[in-house]
Amino acid sequence: MKIAVLIKYVPEATAAWRFAEDHTLDRDSVDGRLSELDEYAVEQAVRLVEAGSATEISYLTMGPARAVDAVRKALAMGGDRAVHVLDDALHGSDAVGTASVLAAALRRMEFDLVIFGMASTDAEMSVLPVMVADLLRLPAVANAVTLRVDGSALTAERETDDAIEEVVAPLPALVSVTDRSGEARYPSFKGIVAAKKKPVTTWSLSDLEIAPERVGTAGAATEVLAVRPSPPREAGTVIVDEGDAAVRLAEFLAANKLL
Repeated sequence: MKIAVLIKYVPEATAAWRFAEDHTLDRDSVDGRLSELDEYAVEQAVRLVEAGSATEISYLTMGPARAVDAVRKALAMGGDRAVHVLDDALHGSDAVGTASVLAAALRRMEFDLVIFGMASTDAEMSVLPVMVADLLRLPAVANAVTLRVDGSALTAERETDDAIEEVVAPLPALVSVTDRSGEARYPSFKGIVAAKKKPVTTWSLSDLEIAPERVGTAGAATEVLAVRPSPPREAGTVIVDEGDAAVRLAEFLAANKLL
């Protein structure tokens, strides 16, 4: 069985983000990394290989040139090869355009199972897995906490507020996993060295036979009208216990509608 794992290069969450005049994120002004939530998808794929349920892992990402750093980290954790969709015309693509590009790339790849993280840590929309599944006409299982492949079927468990659901889907299928699916491993030194030698193929829009006007800002189905920086943090309230700390704390919580 062959697995394709979708990963994303995202800006560091603790960095100060800047936006360009077109209201898109200025990615050159901030350091980036492999999305933490995508590390869980990588981990689940590697575990399936270790369990003997899969034989090959390929990674797929779409992003700027520096997105290869995320690819190399994933390859250091495990896996065999990667595809990087890189094209200047992709700048400003929204979820609709991104899903169409990723689906087109997956059509050129061999897979029996596609694994996503539950969301990216920058946009946090959580819509791409089901959008891609719809474009590829694949059964989709969202927010899984466990995965098991038995023959030609995927079995996944997902937790809700009321129950634990077991979902079975025929392969090929697509699944997204949550951050409760299992702690992601750290790349070993041996894995980091090996990752540098693993093949990373770069595809452009022309390789995918996608017209530039279908993606990017021009092809976006949504529009960002304005952006503004987060307000600075205000100083907190310090309560010194002079015998009435409990009462003052309760009053503070009630005043802020936290109680």
